[in-house]
Amino acid sequence: MALWSTLAFTALRGGHPSEGGRCPVKGRYDVVVVGGGHNGLTSAAYLARAGLSVLVLERQEHVGGAAVSARVFDGVDARLSRYSYLVSLLPRQIIEELRLPITLRRRRYSSYTPSGRTGLLVDTHDDARTAASFATVTGGDGEYMAWKDFYARIGAAMAKLFPTMTQPLRSRPDTRSLVGDELAWRMLFEDPIGETVAKAFTDDTVRGMVLTDALIGTFADLDDDPSLLANKCFMYHLVGNGTGDWDVPVGGMGAVTDALHRAATSAGATVLTEAEVTAVDPDGEVTFTGDDGTEHRVGAGHVLAGCAPAELARLLGEDPGPAPEGAQLKVNMLLRRLPRLRDGIDPAAAFSGTFHVNERMSQLRAAYAQAESGMVPRPAPCEIYCHSLTDPSILSPELQAAGAHTLTVFGLHMPARLFRGRNEPARDIAARSVLASLNDVLAEPIEDCLYLRPDGEPCIETRTPLDLEHEVGLPGGHIFHRDLSWPFAENDDEQGQWGVETRHPRVLVCGAGARRGGGVSGIPGRNAAMAVLSR
Repeated sequence: MALWSTLAFTALRGGHPSEGGRCPVKGRYDVVVVGGGHNGLTSAAYLARAGLSVLVLERQEHVGGAAVSARVFDGVDARLSRYSYLVSLLPRQIIEELRLPITLRRRRYSSYTPSGRTGLLVDTHDDARTAASFATVTGGDGEYMAWKDFYARIGAAMAKLFPTMTQPLRSRPDTRSLVGDELAWRMLFEDPIGETVAKAFTDDTVRGMVLTDALIGTFADLDDDPSLLANKCFMYHLVGNGTGDWDVPVGGMGAVTDALHRAATSAGATVLTEAEVTAVDPDGEVTFTGDDGTEHRVGAGHVLAGCAPAELARLLGEDPGPAPEGAQLKVNMLLRRLPRLRDGIDPAAAFSGTFHVNERMSQLRAAYAQAESGMVPRPAPCEIYCHSLTDPSILSPELQAAGAHTLTVFGLHMPARLFRGRNEPARDIAARSVLASLNDVLAEPIEDCLYLRPDGEPCIETRTPLDLEHEVGLPGGHIFHRDLSWPFAENDDEQGQWGVETRHPRVLVCGAGARRGGGVSGIPGRNAAMAVLSR
C-alpha cells in the first residue's frame, strides 16, 4: 500500500475522546493549528483521529472562517452562506474518510446567460433543450458542438488530475504524461485561456460564459499574463471531483463547517475560539491571547497555519512579500420573490444555476481595463445564483411559504485597489454598478423585489475585498489567500512533498494558500495532516 494511502487509513482508526468546548490548555501539543477555518478543522480531525493531541486556535467567536452561514438581516430568519457559497473541490474521499454528515445537492440547471431578448440555458437533464438554446442565441448548432467537444476534452483531463490532489506532488512531466492529451495540456497549462477560448468559439456570449470560470476571485488579463493566473483559476473551477460540478450544501456552508468541527472535537481535538495567535516560533512555540486578554504560550511538535501565508510570515516575524489582492464583490440579498426576466424564462430555472450578467468576452476585457485604470467597471460583470431554490431549508417555514428567496451576487474585476482608502464610498458605487448591471437583464428592478426587515430596511448587504480582509482575515480580500498555483511540483525539491511545506520543518501551511489550495475543499487541510503523519 502506498505511504499516503496507509496514512489515510491510519487516520481513520479513531482517537481519544474529546472534552469539547473551551478545554483547559496544556503546555504542549503534538500539533497546534492556527485558524479554525474549514481547512484547519479538516487537519485537526485527521490528526486527532490518528491519536495526536491537537489544539485549534481561532481568533473569531466562531469557527469556519469564510465557510459559514449567518442570519445576516436583523429580525429575518434566513441563514445565508455569507462569503463562500457552493462546493465543488471538496473530495468525496474526505467526506467518506471523516464520515461527514454532509448532503450536497446537484443543480439541474448549470447556467443561464441572457443575450439580447433571449438567453442561453444549460440544462444538465435535457441536452436537446440546451442545444436548442444555443441555436437560438448563436444562430446554428456549431457553437453547441464546439462547446460539447471543448468540455469533453477538458473533462477527461480533469478526471485524471483530480485524484492527484490528495497525493504527494508529482512533477510537471509526470502530470503531463498522466493527462495524456497534448492538446488538453496546452489548453490548460501553457496557452493563455483567453486565446484558447477565442480559438474554440466564435460567439461572444459563449466565449464569456466559458471564461468566467477563469476569473472568479482572480484579477487577471485573459490574454497577456505570463503567470497564467486565469488558467489556474479556470482549472480549479473545473477539476472538482473530476467532474467540475458545483453543488449546493444543504443547510448552507455552515453545515460543512459544523460537520468538520464535530469530526475534530469528537476525535479529541481542542478547539478554542476568541483565541488570537500573536506569534509563531519556528521551533514550535505558539503565543496567543485568550478571550480574557491573557497571553498564553504552548509548545507544538508541528504548527499548521490555516491562515494566509502572508499572515503566517507576520506571525513568524518575516517579510510577507507583496500583498495579495482579491478581486470580487459579494452582494447578498433576500427577495420577496424572484424577479421576472425579459425573455419570459421561468426565473426558477434561470436563477438556480449560475446566472451570467454582462459577461460576454468583450465585456470581460473592457471591465478588466476599467478596473486596471482604477475605475469600478460599468457594466459590472456578475455571477448570480439562488441557494434557496435548491435548498429551502436555509429559510424559515414562514419565509418559504411567502415565496421568499436568497440571491447571491458575485461581482468580477473588483480588485482591492479600488477600495483602498475609500472603502465605504467605493462599496456604494460598486454595489450600484452591480445592481444596475443586473437590472439590465430583468423585466423589473431588483430593488422592487427585495424583502424588507421589520424596521423597513431592504435585505441587502455588500462585501468588498477590504471587508473580507477585516472580517475573515483574508489579506487583500483574496479568497484563495494568495494567487493560485499549479497542482504539481514546479521544482525538483517539491516532488514527493505535499505542497504544504515551508522553509521551517515544523511549520506547515494547511489553508487555501497551500499548493492545491483554492476554494472550499479541505484538500490542503488533509494534505497537511498527511505530511505530519508521514514524519
